[in-house]
Amino acid sequence: MFMGEFHHNIDEKGRIAIPSKYRELLGSTFVITRGIEHCIYVYPTDTFNHIVTKLESLPFTKKDARAFMRFFMSGATAVELDKQGRINIPSPLTNYANLSKKCVIAGTGDRLEIWNEDDFNLFMSSCNDEMSDIAEGLFEEKI
Repeated sequence: MFMGEFHHNIDEKGRIAIPSKYRELLGSTFVITRGIEHCIYVYPTDTFNHIVTKLESLPFTKKDARAFMRFFMSGATAVELDKQGRINIPSPLTNYANLSKKCVIAGTGDRLEIWNEDDFNLFMSSCNDEMSDIAEGLFEEKI
């Protein structure tokens, strides 16, 4: 399981170090793609393949299914760690996620998310007051 929050810099070549505690969970090759809130999702290959299987079961005749598949899959890239434990994030993904110098790598259960630090802080502060209501709605017991 991926959990925790780490602050790292992305260099001018689009490289960012993946925290050592995550490297074994990710494996030697893993997948990065567009995330929903203008971040980058980082998946172990098996997890990514499971998601793709679910997406492929959606009817291609549905406009929303085609749109999401296009959004999610067109940004997907298999990556490997270099000797320093870094990955190279392609420019379309760095542009999409507005990644500049300071970034946050957050563990979110089955994946990592890579955020622009300012965007991550804004997201966290904007939903902070709503978290009680969100949790109540998600975890309300069914009788």
